[in-house]
Amino acid sequence: MTAGRTHVEWRGWGAAPFEEARSADRPVLLSLTATWCDSCHEMDGETYAEPRIAANVNDGFVPVRVDVDRRPRIRERYNMGGFPSTVFCTPDGDVITGAGYLGPDGMRQVLDSVREVWADRGDDAGRVPRALAGDPTPGGTVDERIEEHLAGQLDEQWDDRFGGWGDDAKFPLPQTVEFALKRDRPKATQTLRAIAESLIDHDAGGFYRYAAARDWSEPEREKLLTDNAALIRAFANGYLYTGEESLLNPATGAQEFLTDRLWNGAAFGGSVAPPDDDSEPRRDHTGYAGGNALAAEALLTVAAYTDDEASREYAERVLRTLEESFVDDGVVSHIAPSDVGADDPDPPAGLLEDHARVIAAFATARQVLGPDALPVDPLTVAGTVADEAIETLQEPAGAFRDGPPQGVGLVSEPLRPLDGTVEVADALVDLAAVADVVDDPEADSDGHRSDDYAAAAHDAVAAFAGAWDRFGVQVAGYGSVASRLTRPNLVVAVGDGAGSDLHRAGLRVADHEAVVVPAAPNTPEGVATIHRGADRRDATAPEELLDAVAALTDG
Repeated sequence: MTAGRTHVEWRGWGAAPFEEARSADRPVLLSLTATWCDSCHEMDGETYAEPRIAANVNDGFVPVRVDVDRRPRIRERYNMGGFPSTVFCTPDGDVITGAGYLGPDGMRQVLDSVREVWADRGDDAGRVPRALAGDPTPGGTVDERIEEHLAGQLDEQWDDRFGGWGDDAKFPLPQTVEFALKRDRPKATQTLRAIAESLIDHDAGGFYRYAAARDWSEPEREKLLTDNAALIRAFANGYLYTGEESLLNPATGAQEFLTDRLWNGAAFGGSVAPPDDDSEPRRDHTGYAGGNALAAEALLTVAAYTDDEASREYAERVLRTLEESFVDDGVVSHIAPSDVGADDPDPPAGLLEDHARVIAAFATARQVLGPDALPVDPLTVAGTVADEAIETLQEPAGAFRDGPPQGVGLVSEPLRPLDGTVEVADALVDLAAVADVVDDPEADSDGHRSDDYAAAAHDAVAAFAGAWDRFGVQVAGYGSVASRLTRPNLVVAVGDGAGSDLHRAGLRVADHEAVVVPAAPNTPEGVATIHRGADRRDATAPEELLDAVAALTDG
């Protein structure tokens, strides 16, 4: 398999190249790249295209090329701090050494060094990174200290001069912004304005990935679906709290970028690379489950607050594609079947991140669209995917693995990601609240098991709670879901269907974590029941609903 302008005889990921390396007694050269990564393409053109280096690689190593968007579990295990990542492995997949970008001279030195180490030590030269050693996660108690600590970190790590958090490169941190919207709104809105000023491509649309400088300058100009979707949701939630059109406009602008530049006819593609001087920007039109689920949730959020028909239409189209093409008996495929290539016949499935985002998207769809807008009730899809994730990915101690416990190389080693835990736990909290409203308490075991979803979310968060005092703002989402587990959710059950005045009023309550359920089976038509724990109030008009929410919130 040849990539770009290189002369290297690349193999695709799988068991075969590692078996070849064992048989030939050679190390594996693993190259991690991405379509959107300019440095990856530069290394192809400057290093791997050099004939003597390519010959050296082909003769002394088994070269394997991996697209990190298509294989996220390999990305998380072999990433050397950015892309490209150049990793040398034993035939078992253990890491000998690794680096990022290597020019021709650096590559020659590393190739010689690895060859000498391999000749001297063989398999003993490899190691399994500590994060994959199988040590238990730092379990603890889920209580108010987690939220309080992370709320304090909003101050501790705040950049008074330029806004945002940290004093180096500025990442947009949309989950941190959403955490701050409820706890330190001025910092959240100031950060959103900095993002809008510095990370929006005002010519072609969409958000850049991050800024390399503290003052939000020097943007890295690749544009990823996941980043844009998360920021659409964050800006929409900023608009929910403030009513400021200046915070809604970036969300709708990024939505136009998604529909104009990434739509492939059935779903959104994964990325757009920075444009070359002499060519159009590279686009990855591959449909990825997690990115599309995140986009659907973001567009539903916009539709919920604005009644925007385009947002609703594209969200529905994506959800239909996810249900029809990605989800099979609860298992979520990472890549759309139509995007599976002949050189990658065994694409990943059952990944935690994909499951978490699909659960969240369909739980949100049940709240915004109701039970009948899609061919299958969204709650059914969310519940089936949640059941599969809990059964196959959650360990007895509560932590979730990032995928099935088998695979080539380090993929077989356990990885329990904190960010994935945050996403799946938050999705399960939403799902539990919706299912609690919808399910008949007399239902048999085929019901949606709201108590089980809540318990799974609690156990997942508890699996990391022993380290709460070491977390920073980058994982502020952990504080959000912990707070939802330590106090009752605000729930609005609406007897009327989706789109009614009471439903629309419920969606626009100034709390982006509120759960709003239209067509609630145990609520009379014309009535909305608002409750937080055991405290309940009824409303028959939007004004009464808002008053009831205010009373419960103040209380």
